[in-house]
Amino acid sequence: MKPGNELLFLALGGSGEIGMNVNLYGTKGKWLMVDLGMTFADPGYPGVELILPDLSFIEERKQDLVGIVLTHGHEDHIGAIPYLAADLGVPLYATPFTAGLIAEKLKEEGLTEDVKVNIIEIGGDVRIDPFCIRFVPLAHSIPEGNALIIETPYGKVFHTGDWKLDEFPQLGDPADAAALTKVGDEGILALVCDSTNVFQEEASGSEEGVRADLDRVIGEAEGRVLVTTFASNAARLRTLGNVAKDTGRQVCVAGRSLDRILRVAKSVGYLLDFPETIDFETAMQLPRREVMIIATGGQGEYRAALARIAFDQHKLSLTEGDLVVFSSKQIPGNEIAIGRIQNELAAKGIKMITDRQANVHVSGHPGRPELAAMYGWIRPDIIVPVHGELRHMAEHERFARAQGVPRGIVQKNGDVVRLAPDGPRKLGEERVGRLVLDGDVILPADGTTMNERRRISTAGVIAVAVPLDIAGKLAGDVQIALEGVPVEEDRDAFLGEAVDAAEEAVRGARGNDEDRLHEAVRLAVRRCATDWTGKKPVVRVMIVRM
Repeated sequence: MKPGNELLFLALGGSGEIGMNVNLYGTKGKWLMVDLGMTFADPGYPGVELILPDLSFIEERKQDLVGIVLTHGHEDHIGAIPYLAADLGVPLYATPFTAGLIAEKLKEEGLTEDVKVNIIEIGGDVRIDPFCIRFVPLAHSIPEGNALIIETPYGKVFHTGDWKLDEFPQLGDPADAAALTKVGDEGILALVCDSTNVFQEEASGSEEGVRADLDRVIGEAEGRVLVTTFASNAARLRTLGNVAKDTGRQVCVAGRSLDRILRVAKSVGYLLDFPETIDFETAMQLPRREVMIIATGGQGEYRAALARIAFDQHKLSLTEGDLVVFSSKQIPGNEIAIGRIQNELAAKGIKMITDRQANVHVSGHPGRPELAAMYGWIRPDIIVPVHGELRHMAEHERFARAQGVPRGIVQKNGDVVRLAPDGPRKLGEERVGRLVLDGDVILPADGTTMNERRRISTAGVIAVAVPLDIAGKLAGDVQIALEGVPVEEDRDAFLGEAVDAAEEAVRGARGNDEDRLHEAVRLAVRRCATDWTGKKPVVRVMIVRM
């Protein structure tokens, strides 16, 4: 697959899912990558926190990749850079704040010299033959959200990244309707657009409105207040800094990612008026009415600050009468993890407020009225929904067509789509998938290691050591150890029966074929475990020659 005299689009992540955004544009034999994100693991990946995109397609063609352009600094758009960008061997392009976040990540991984990051000024442009890219500022929940105008010999693409309309965004400039109308006047072939909130009938709302409700609920609180929000939501951090001043509270920040965001934001001129923060010890000594804690962990992450505080594993603590404000949206799939923390807080008599009780959060993604406005300004020939599950993207395509966009296509990760000429049209499918960051090792998400771990986590593991003499006869007692097999009080009885089953398998084996003997013992012990528990644990057999 080498792009010819055409314009191709291929998502390696972020289409059919929310998160892990990686998009490729191809023309004249070359590919351009837009964003390189990750997502967080769910319980289906035991022992793993981060999921990365499988870039096999472009890694096999990296001589044709000309660069990576980043729309903004959220983890689902830049989070995979420290793990995958060095192997691609191409320069990165980002505006100052996003470049600062990337630089911090590369420094932590010791890759500063291995990945070149080019800083593009806000509203700037760059030529990366055969592409020309212009950065167009759009409001989002992080500084320097950008759409991209990608100029090619076969037409222009307006790639929105994550965006919303907000006349008072707190950080950055609001969308300029006149400027976007001029973009549309240039003639846009395709609008590649965020689908996250396509089912939302109303606009996402302004960050300015959040401040008023936060002032009210925090102003009424008598004890300590903890506010949890997305660490990268720098606009919300500015709001919270102002709310702390409004309500006479000092700010304590809990969470390394929050520290990083504050540090990088200040280094490029944002959040310079954020209050001086206090340390944990000072926060615990001040009168409760004078403290606001801003903490990570609103999605239930078990190692984040909020979880550790809730379960008394942190230097900061909350007690009865204190208040926790969830100033973030509950991401689908995190309900159980969030509920676990909220139940623990409730047991301590701690009050909680979410976006269901007050206007303490607004989304950074466009609702239907904002999408309709964007169609009117840009007037694309083609709508290509991205950044959503398939149900979001299918609805987005229908909505755009109903609003007058002439053509559209619903694609998914791996679909090769020709946008021009004679597009949009699916040409075929390429390999995509997921990788896991398991400790310091990157592995296939459905490879041997993860599949073994899933089996162990659901059914347990049994280890069997079989001592044999030179003639292949038992030279001692079979030894069995087990983990995670549900026998509890019957453990000794089960082990006795499992040992008998293993020894019987050895005595019944014919010849001196070690592989056959190994399998006979494995099956005998697993059969015994299944009879006892109804489960099929992983059974590992070791033959020991005496």
